[in-house]
Amino acid sequence: MPLLADRLLPGKPDPLGAVWDGLGVNFAIFSAHAEKVELCLFDPSGRKELARLELPECTDEVWHGYLPEARPGQVYGYRAHGPYQPEHGHRFNPNKLLLDPYAKQMQSSLRWTDALYGYRAHGSRADLGFDRRDSAAAMPKAVVTDDAFNWGDDRAPNVPWDRTLIYETHVRGLSILRDDLAPRERGTFAALADPRVIEHLQKLGVTAVELLPVQAFAQDRFLVEKGLRNYWGYSTLSYFAPEPRYLSQGSLDEIRVAIRRLHGAGIEVILDVVYNHTCEGSELGPTLSWRGIDNASYYRLRPGQERRYIDETGCGNTVNLSHPRVLQMVMDSLRYWATSFRVDGFRFDLGTTLGREGTGFDPGSGFFDAIRQDPVLSRLKLIAEPWDIGPGGYQLGNHPPGFSEWNDRFRDDVRRYWRGNAGMLPDLAARLAGSSELFDKRRRRPWASVNFIAAHDGFTLQDLVSFTEKNNLRNGEDNRDGHGENFSANWGKEGPTLDPVVTAQRARIKRAMLMTLLASHGTPMLLGGDEFGRTQQGNNNAYCQDNDVSWLDWTLAGSEAGIELSHFFGRAAALRRAHPTLRSANYLHGQDFPLLGVADVAWFGQDGQPMRPEQWRVPEARTLALRRAARVEGGVEVTLLLLNSSAEDQEFTLPEPAFPWRLVLDSAEPEGEERVLQGAIDTVGRHSVRLLVAFVAQEDSA
Repeated sequence: MPLLADRLLPGKPDPLGAVWDGLGVNFAIFSAHAEKVELCLFDPSGRKELARLELPECTDEVWHGYLPEARPGQVYGYRAHGPYQPEHGHRFNPNKLLLDPYAKQMQSSLRWTDALYGYRAHGSRADLGFDRRDSAAAMPKAVVTDDAFNWGDDRAPNVPWDRTLIYETHVRGLSILRDDLAPRERGTFAALADPRVIEHLQKLGVTAVELLPVQAFAQDRFLVEKGLRNYWGYSTLSYFAPEPRYLSQGSLDEIRVAIRRLHGAGIEVILDVVYNHTCEGSELGPTLSWRGIDNASYYRLRPGQERRYIDETGCGNTVNLSHPRVLQMVMDSLRYWATSFRVDGFRFDLGTTLGREGTGFDPGSGFFDAIRQDPVLSRLKLIAEPWDIGPGGYQLGNHPPGFSEWNDRFRDDVRRYWRGNAGMLPDLAARLAGSSELFDKRRRRPWASVNFIAAHDGFTLQDLVSFTEKNNLRNGEDNRDGHGENFSANWGKEGPTLDPVVTAQRARIKRAMLMTLLASHGTPMLLGGDEFGRTQQGNNNAYCQDNDVSWLDWTLAGSEAGIELSHFFGRAAALRRAHPTLRSANYLHGQDFPLLGVADVAWFGQDGQPMRPEQWRVPEARTLALRRAARVEGGVEVTLLLLNSSAEDQEFTLPEPAFPWRLVLDSAEPEGEERVLQGAIDTVGRHSVRLLVAFVAQEDSA
């Protein structure tokens, strides 16, 4: 390590963070209310503080300084001086080492101790007290990086939205139990780059992996004290640095290699990001970064009660995206991941929070406006989780153009239909049609609805057909956490069973739901492991289960049932790719007629006649036929989807006009061969879906 100067040169206020220019490092950090900021330099281990240098300049509320001869690998942190006045929103405490909000790599991890708190953790004055213990020994430190990387001929797949199939998964959980991978690589980006993992995704027809948070996050103290861990990662500690555990050898290039290989396979990478809150929690939380740098700027505080935080996230605090420098941090973070790592999109946790201004949720908020006009970010896949716990927090369908949204209405309505709930036909039809009543406005397209049966939060597909009640006891919250209503059914026995009748019924329902997912307009998303029957043992809130509850058990993938379900899903996904009527880029309203007398979309009863208004309102109705038609090269494609959620086989009269129908997929017969149907009657098995396809050549359709 070179001998460093004993003082900093003035440097520049832009860009923020620690930037190496080949001769030294420029340090810049925003704080509107600090009175002094010190840069602390550490040895490579992070244990010994070598120097404490005052940032010599402050320009437009950005403190900055330049350290000649400093290089990538330099370990550092900050201390900020200013008023400790919680009642006025200020919580400066120079005894607390602070992580740079722009840190691009972390050295070591957080070690819980009372010294991390700005106040005496067990004092009588609570957070109004002041703690003078140094927190450096327990704090992770930032590391200066060099982001140069040879991307070669890498090209973003740029998969059109109407051809997108998302696979939601977890970097660690995806591969930690893969015994065919090197032990050191399991649970890391190195495993995600392995050809065997990528081949599995390709066989499923996946075009994008959506990764649960990979930005560095904290292991919450209350979980550590219970012997649990933050598995999901929704407790962000750094918006720029990746989670160290996900790097097998500590190199950031491991992420870039994984993304380059996925791109080479035509698979995009979408990151689940958490800009709505941080790991610092409420006023009783630790001082790790933003709180100690400028609490009054980075967080939304209660007007007139600035000691308290506005909490619209349920996590103790809310990031103040109304502040221009805080918004800049989020935008800089997004652009960093989009340019330095070439990720293809983002899924925004609690997206409603990000769109809140002083008057509540606003689809024209500063955050949405900033992204929509950004020349880099506006071109990526942007997905919002359209709710939070604040007033007016449920905003499904109300996000601006350019964003798609997780559609929990799809999840719940499809679950209820296949469970056998009464009166579900209108809701089922709406979901099959891309939820147009929610999204068909402001020229949005069907892809705005991200459709899913299961996601990380809730039951897996296997548990959805195996448990009537949640089983979250291992979370240590007396089974009070997690969703109370999952619209699930056990089909005869609660939990795992070897009963062949129950097992066959569960498999049948799973295939029917997956086929419904892939035959619906919108963007389908599959929860990782659902393709081969992954179970969380009935836990529908496994956020703290970094163990066999959450990890993908790949022995299931090699079982007869797992192979059959994966193959079935791959067949259904291939049909979706092959047939435009299953993945329309536009909403269909029955007003276009690709063939004489054949509208682009039409609904029929079992009798083959168009659905009448009163038929939609029959509570006991369990069957529905959906016909869609589209002009394709050389003619017109017509598909017919026949759905039967009743417990008996049902005969369908096929609607006129008659077509040379081919049965291409039947969820009741997963290995069935394609065949031409004879006659005008087709029998659909209990709890199953059949897909029929016809093609009318150009000369015949004229």
